[in-house]
Amino acid sequence: MAFGDGGCGGQCADRLDLDFTMAFQPIVDIANGGVWAHEALVRGIQGQGAGWVLGQVTESTRYAFDQTCRIKAIELASSLPMNGARLSINFLPNAVYKAETCIRATLAAARRCGFPTERIIFEVTENERVVDHDHLKSIFNEYRRQGFLTAIDDFGSGYSGLNLLAEFQPDIIKLDMELTRNIDTERARRSIVKAIMTVCEDLAITPIAEGIETVDEAKALRDLGVTLMQGYLFAKPAFEAVVTDPELAMLAA
Repeated sequence: MAFGDGGCGGQCADRLDLDFTMAFQPIVDIANGGVWAHEALVRGIQGQGAGWVLGQVTESTRYAFDQTCRIKAIELASSLPMNGARLSINFLPNAVYKAETCIRATLAAARRCGFPTERIIFEVTENERVVDHDHLKSIFNEYRRQGFLTAIDDFGSGYSGLNLLAEFQPDIIKLDMELTRNIDTERARRSIVKAIMTVCEDLAITPIAEGIETVDEAKALRDLGVTLMQGYLFAKPAFEAVVTDPELAMLAA
């Protein structure tokens, strides 16, 4: 399947001859015992992982891939039992040349599918360095103006740290597994997350803990005030489907 410029006026990319789909992993609310959001994750049409898909994206097809991910995530999510949960979509900041223009296809897809924009979260992925923070800030500001929620993914790892947060404040930060792994046994990690939670409270930012794999990690984070979590402990990504009943009973004790 070939994907064109998606409303960019032909200025941004070559066509993308790559067929792919999505898996969805829930972000759970352990306070209310339900699913808060589903993150859309790229997959090959035969179930190949994200690395396989991303490995076929080039500099010249980056824009078309980014645009197609957004549209495909909205189209698939609108056909699934989301039950009012939000949809989280990763985007490549360096693929966006002008936010108000490059968001047109996303808005059109949301209208066509009847998916409320206030239930869509855009996560900036930090697999690549953001070379222009002012540009990213303008993207986030435009997305907020259009009614979308914004998030910094992988916070605490790579380029996503306090220096990025000082430039702009998103609606959400996702604490990277580098911070949450073994947090139940490592005092330094607990102290760092505790300090981040204070920052989040002061700036009205919602924290989400990523990569949770053990009950003890989840309980330690809960004790620090984190109630939104994502990880294999609750559910693995579901291929072209959503998990509506993640594992939460283990936290009742």
